[in-house]
Amino acid sequence: MTDDTRKPSKGGPRRRDEIFAACLDLLAAHGYDPLTIEGVAQRANVNKTTIYRWWPSKSELLRDALLNSGLLSFDLPDTGSLAGDLTTLGARVQDLLADEHKRAVVESALVGAVRHPAMRDLVSSFLEDRLGRHQPIFVRAVARGELPADFDPALLVDALAGALWLRILVRRQGVTEDFAQQTVTLLMNGVAAAGGASANASLRPTAAKLLRN
Repeated sequence: MTDDTRKPSKGGPRRRDEIFAACLDLLAAHGYDPLTIEGVAQRANVNKTTIYRWWPSKSELLRDALLNSGLLSFDLPDTGSLAGDLTTLGARVQDLLADEHKRAVVESALVGAVRHPAMRDLVSSFLEDRLGRHQPIFVRAVARGELPADFDPALLVDALAGALWLRILVRRQGVTEDFAQQTVTLLMNGVAAAGGASANASLRPTAAKLLRN
């Protein structure tokens, strides 16, 4: 095995990307329980002391791998409308889950979250991170008058992603090309019917607060 502990510009060992890839590969293949730092070290061809120097536990390593590897990331859409942005966002989540390896990573993470508090906290952190990255969509929607300033963006994100995850991961059904669009239409009609009422605004920062920042 090789070992290189020089610190790169983004933090972590020089072979950080290989370590992250090995960690997620093992998670997808075997789940959270059998995942070990020793196994990651062997797969990434680095000494385990290198990993322990930066990540004292496998949950900390896995958290950084999920947040920073880029495996579950995609470009943020900017179509000029909230409906268009959400439809594109849904299609990109759909494409992500259609990839067998990425879907296995997501499934293993969700199963682990049910059984282990550390993994549950990790998944929660990942979802909050992704919500934060999606905020520009809703800031633009407020500026265009498509959403009230006190609307909780997490409601739309959770509803859209949840519909896709349930259909693909739980029901094991295929998703038609217009599924994301139909789901967004249903959600947007619901927002309009509610008259733009504030929904659980105290749970997360509202779009109004984001506009003021």
